[in-house]
Amino acid sequence: MAVLQAFADESFKEDDDGGFSVLAAAVLPVERHAELREAMLGIRAERTGKLHWTVLTDGQKRAVVKQVADFEELHLVAVGTPVPARRQERGRSLCMQRLVMELHALGVVLLVAEGRTVQLDARDVRTVQRCRFSLPRGAVFRIRHVRGADEPLLWISDIVAGAVRARRQGNPDYADHL
Repeated sequence: MAVLQAFADESFKEDDDGGFSVLAAAVLPVERHAELREAMLGIRAERTGKLHWTVLTDGQKRAVVKQVADFEELHLVAVGTPVPARRQERGRSLCMQRLVMELHALGVVLLVAEGRTVQLDARDVRTVQRCRFSLPRGAVFRIRHVRGADEPLLWISDIVAGAVRARRQGNPDYADHL
């Protein structure tokens, strides 16, 4: 049986009338990590050091979505709504709770999330710790934060989250291919 790890990134829109939070996780077998990292490094945006949805053109977005879809790996997405202005972290926490439960059910024991600040990363850790109370006794589940530029596998979930956000904002062109 393949050892699975998940790589998560988010996209959000804070708005008192229709805000939402998207937390996407790419569930990847450890034995494919090197291959998938190499593929992602081959398509990263120039001058950013990493691939990031928000800096891609429409054509580039279509191309990277197709490439991610061709990987044929599992992607889980938690969408929280509504997310009013200044409530992004609450939306992220609720999405993280749901994602942890679903990832654990798939046998994932490590979630790698894009690092933000020390304080916000600690908040994610506390959220995961609270989720353990809902997991079976003795269950193992950890979260680790890394810089987005240092882990190309995070770019996969960035693409998925960006495509889902685009769909929620009325542009289904990208997410239809995932």
